[in-house]
Amino acid sequence: MVGRIIETEACVAEGAAWLAAREPRFAAALELAGPLPLRREAGGFGALMRAIVGQQVSVASARAIEARLRAAGFHNAEAVAAASEEALRGCGLSRPKVRYLRALAAAGLDYAALEQAEEAEVVARLVALPGIGRWTAEIYVMFALGRADAFAAGDLALQEAARLIFELPERPGEAALRELAEAWRPWRGVAARLLWAYYRAVKLREGVT
Repeated sequence: MVGRIIETEACVAEGAAWLAAREPRFAAALELAGPLPLRREAGGFGALMRAIVGQQVSVASARAIEARLRAAGFHNAEAVAAASEEALRGCGLSRPKVRYLRALAAAGLDYAALEQAEEAEVVARLVALPGIGRWTAEIYVMFALGRADAFAAGDLALQEAARLIFELPERPGEAALRELAEAWRPWRGVAARLLWAYYRAVKLREGVT
């Protein structure tokens, strides 16, 4: 079973209310963070392509590279598979990312089947591909598949936000944050949105952009 799917802002608000009712510190964090974003995107090759393009570069650089790829017609698996390395590199991709995108294009993933698969299976299929780690796979499950209980515990911003909200002595690692997040089921995906929003709000309040 895939569980609850987040489709609208109302779904996010429902999850936020559930979390706030069960955890007073989340209720306080919501006051600072404000309404939480939907953050849904279409699944498929394009979503994973954007994730790979965005690895280890700024948001602005990732958007510029993606725009050049689309302008060149490299917007789907077939086009990327047929493109030369020179053409892909000309869009701003590093050699490793060219290899990752080609591997993704050649993988023949059944994206419709992924929508019906359990999270663990989706993650396993994705991390088997070059250039896709657990974090990228879990972000795909969360935002492209809309799973309400998906959670990327390896995200450093989530870890730091949890430290701040729960007044922990140190930033929890991935395993520790997964354990802490067990109490937030079945809305861990909304808890992640809350943690990210709180982290951004704190940084803005501190004058950090």
